[in-house]
Amino acid sequence: MKTTHFGFERIPASDKQRKVGGVFRSVAPRYDVMNDLMSFGIHRLWKFYALLLTNVRRGQRVLDVAAGTGDLALRLADRVGPGGEMVLCDINDAMLTQARDRMIDRGLAANVCYVLADAERLPFADDCFDRITIAFGLRNVTDQDAALAAMHRVLKPGGSLLVLEFSRPQAWLKPLYDLYSFRALPFMGRLVAGDADSYRYLAESIRMHPDKKTLLAMMTRAGFERCNYYSMSAGIVAVHRGYKV
Repeated sequence: MKTTHFGFERIPASDKQRKVGGVFRSVAPRYDVMNDLMSFGIHRLWKFYALLLTNVRRGQRVLDVAAGTGDLALRLADRVGPGGEMVLCDINDAMLTQARDRMIDRGLAANVCYVLADAERLPFADDCFDRITIAFGLRNVTDQDAALAAMHRVLKPGGSLLVLEFSRPQAWLKPLYDLYSFRALPFMGRLVAGDADSYRYLAESIRMHPDKKTLLAMMTRAGFERCNYYSMSAGIVAVHRGYKV
């Protein structure tokens, strides 16, 4: 039986999608509040920097995979303008519902659509998006190589993929970072979202995610070229970018 990780736990690969879905269905209503609390608001700077690196222009068609509550997609939809299209894709209906409500509240419904789908099996034609982003979602995918290959397939030649994800902090920060992750995060999760276990999983999933150079190699293997990465906050987060030629 093929297995994979769910945090530090080893489980059948066929079970991961269901278990990850349960995590995000549980935290969806308080997800954005918790993001601000957990990162002390710094996640907004990470996303702003990632947004600049996308170089999205008006009129383009952009796909945000694992879009969650639409935090990054809000900014992207504004950039493509009414002549472009913003597609939010997520496997979790509760998160997409939160994203849709935010988009409507911001008056961005006209050029935005929502697709409930697995990142490993994107239901789009080949070569149909100018830009693809995935922010803090790749580590929750069961088969990351399959997801990267799927994103490469639906990206237009000349387009780029941008992956914003947690990574490995510098050695001097690691003890403090571990203490914060495994003690403070579950406590905040219980206090604010009523769910300590989900935030314990999120902390564990970060440790199981490939490091920067490994992810770079995975993107290259999926067919992306001119791949590079940018490290932020002493290595806690990294933005990887690759192009389809």
